[in-house]
Amino acid sequence: MSSVAEGSAAAGPGRTAPGTPASVTPFPAVDAPTSGPLPTGVGTEPRTVGSPSGTGADSPQVKTSLQILRSLDSGPRGLVEARAEERLARFGENVLPAWRPVPWPRRFIRSLRDPFTSVLLCLGLVSAVVSAWGTACVILALVAVSCLLRSTEEHRADRSTAALRELVATTATVVRRSSADAAPLEREVPVADLVPGDVIRLGPGDLVPADVQVLRAGGLTVHQSALTGESAPVAKHPLDAPDPALSGAGPFAQPQLCFQGSSVTSGSGTAVIVATGGATRFAAAHDGRARQRGASAFDRSVQGISWTLIRFMLLTPPLVLMANAALRGRGLETLPFAVAVAVGLTPEMLPVIVTTALARGAARLARTSGVIVKRLPALHDLGAVDVLCLDKTGTLTEDRPVVEAAVDGSDRPDPDVLRWAALSALWTLQLAELPAPDALDEAVLDAAEEAEEWAAAAAYEGVAALPFDPMRRVATAVLRRPGKLGVHTLVTKGAVEAVLERCALDEDERERLLALADRKAESGLRLLAVARADRPVRHGAYTPADEHGLTFVGLVALRDVPTPSAADALGVLARRGVAVKVLTGDHPGTAARVCGDLGLRTDGPGGYGDVVTAELVDTLSDAELARVADRATVFARCTPEHKARIVSALRAAGHTTGFLGDGVNDLPALHAADVGICPRNAVDVAREAADVVLADKDLTAIDRAVLAGRHSSGNIATYLRITLSSNLGNVIAMLTAGLMLPFLPMLPAQVLVQNLCFDAAQLAFAFDRPGASALRRPTVLRSRDFLRFITGFGLLNAAADLATFGVLALALHNAAGTDGEAAFHAGWFTENLLTQALVMVLLRTGRSAAERRAGGPLRAAAAGLAVVGVLLPLTPLGPFLGMTALPPLYYLLIGSVLGLYAVGLTAARRRYERRRPADAGQEPDVREEVGAER
Repeated sequence: MSSVAEGSAAAGPGRTAPGTPASVTPFPAVDAPTSGPLPTGVGTEPRTVGSPSGTGADSPQVKTSLQILRSLDSGPRGLVEARAEERLARFGENVLPAWRPVPWPRRFIRSLRDPFTSVLLCLGLVSAVVSAWGTACVILALVAVSCLLRSTEEHRADRSTAALRELVATTATVVRRSSADAAPLEREVPVADLVPGDVIRLGPGDLVPADVQVLRAGGLTVHQSALTGESAPVAKHPLDAPDPALSGAGPFAQPQLCFQGSSVTSGSGTAVIVATGGATRFAAAHDGRARQRGASAFDRSVQGISWTLIRFMLLTPPLVLMANAALRGRGLETLPFAVAVAVGLTPEMLPVIVTTALARGAARLARTSGVIVKRLPALHDLGAVDVLCLDKTGTLTEDRPVVEAAVDGSDRPDPDVLRWAALSALWTLQLAELPAPDALDEAVLDAAEEAEEWAAAAAYEGVAALPFDPMRRVATAVLRRPGKLGVHTLVTKGAVEAVLERCALDEDERERLLALADRKAESGLRLLAVARADRPVRHGAYTPADEHGLTFVGLVALRDVPTPSAADALGVLARRGVAVKVLTGDHPGTAARVCGDLGLRTDGPGGYGDVVTAELVDTLSDAELARVADRATVFARCTPEHKARIVSALRAAGHTTGFLGDGVNDLPALHAADVGICPRNAVDVAREAADVVLADKDLTAIDRAVLAGRHSSGNIATYLRITLSSNLGNVIAMLTAGLMLPFLPMLPAQVLVQNLCFDAAQLAFAFDRPGASALRRPTVLRSRDFLRFITGFGLLNAAADLATFGVLALALHNAAGTDGEAAFHAGWFTENLLTQALVMVLLRTGRSAAERRAGGPLRAAAAGLAVVGVLLPLTPLGPFLGMTALPPLYYLLIGSVLGLYAVGLTAARRRYERRRPADAGQEPDVREEVGAER
């Protein structure tokens, strides 16, 4: 750890101490390894630079910085541009393999893996085998259109995400030379252009762009939880000499190594890149296997409905063949009819409707809200989300703490406490080569400016600094005070326990101050303790050993500032049936205070007060955690593993979960959730792992995305209810008629044309606007609910079809032979399309009559379907399809049947709505079933 002469660096953006130069180069220029001294340190030798194995072995050989630089043919002055270009061509871009775009043809082939699309493909091939070429062509065309729409939309989303990657967090500060004799220059280059041997600068907030070895450091700490799961920052620094004790330690225990995917928490440093791209540890830890997630809500819904229908479809053809063979003595000549019946049961437009509805919703979100849906089914998952998990920092709060109070040891306001804290922050920032203060120091400096304590800083002069270290948990500035010749003042601030340990206090006084700090922390305040001591002037370097015998000055209390829109957004989400769970690494009191200020209940089932702590989570089994997570709202002191486990427990309890995160520590939870959400300024790996990318980290944007998901899901649910009930009724009636009549009740060509007409009308479902009631609650497609719905309304539809038999028998009682068959076919064809048009209007999503009447696209499509049903048998195409004109009496009788059917359909719908939950499209809450099973 190095110290720099007084006034060595800028104090940060817009804040400079008196007498400090505007800028000073933080690291002296050093020649190539063979021409001058190097900063000493140790490192681990890469197996092969750029090799897929990553940096280091499990038991790496510890090497000094000089040895590493020589092995990489580099130096602290950086690479020459020409050498960097050669290495870029040799090792390739510094891009994770998972980030490379998936080719469009491969996306198209992947779309065929959808279970229902696969079933349709099989039905199309079977239709071709039995020479039902029309049916085969229609089905295969629908499969192609569905796959084309899905692959195109996901390809578009990938391109949008790639564009975001170019705009956010894609550069690094690198030291390079234009020629061997030229002076080194710092400049920003794209992260993808970094190569092994490059020398880079690291500062607070930076992502480590590759695997590196630290050459110089000043208070450098990094988060490497994405690789190790450690939630606390880890100190990084070069070592003066090889340490044999480290040779047996793993690479993550090496203090001189930083890995891609880590983020700089505090301090600054210079490092040399030892591995890039697929050769990094991060690439090995986050390969394809690590990125696999369980089935999402959409996958479970579609698969459940699909397999229910598949069983019906597999059962129908054998039943048709056996029944016709047993009762009518027909053989394989009824096979085309059996296949047509199976196709008639199939909602063959499902892939097209689903893809079109989701693609329209995704395009509308991107156009109006800047939200990118990377995976189309994730839009449905958003509509189904009933639990949203998030961290409070940057979402519920502005990530900008403010000073609430500065008090002495007796809890009385004392401006001197703030002044000493600001002096410590200012001079630590300058003398430790920190490019900017952290959030707490920034708040202290801002408060000192507002309290007019800043002018007093001009009289103090910085001498040395010991920056914050997560092991010590304190930072110390050494100052020269005005009028105090021969005396240096040490000002230490940091964690309360760590500062009090360094103070000259008796045990009772220390316990009293700790109790005071605990009371303030429980009220939701974040605390910094401040202490100081005078020491005789000396010329030697100050070390942490000098931090003892201090005099306690007081406490600086800070609070988090809630985001202005957070309270309103939380209220809106609550009204939409979305419960918010806060998963944070902060103190329980801090989390409880923020959530209480925003109106979130914190009456958890145990833990620290009203908040569940990670310590309690560790004691719970998975089943117990599922019950606790279902009731609790706030979880504190969470590590990345805790967050992922809580999200998984909520899914196990039957919830559809969303997780909002933006850092590498959020990766496990993003993968564990049904839908991962991140803002566009999230780190690259979080954007890559997320399913939805928001324009801003804002709950209002999530609300808009949830509404868009419910809009699309509501249309899909409406389509499934109407189509499946109508298809089931037609199939039951067709099977019954096939057994009662001496001829086929409908020719395969007529079944095909009827399906084509209905399919064309069904496209309106993708463009419908659901009623308000469909947007109030999460929309989940549950196979059990749909099975109950289609069974009841399908039987009602079959009754109407069977009643048509009586009408046809009455209207056509004098017809015989071929004319009778053609008239029967025409009559049933017309009635089927009219009943389907009626179902489209009466069973549309919406609990009120006004909502059902508002369906403009559906009403127009239903009207067109009815016109085709009435007029097609009368056109020249009618005889070609085996149909003939019907007598006028039929239309009067069928009008009566349809009127009775409409009355029965309306009554059945009202009864169904009275018996089901208020949230349209869902069955009773699955959580009740889970609880019952327990």
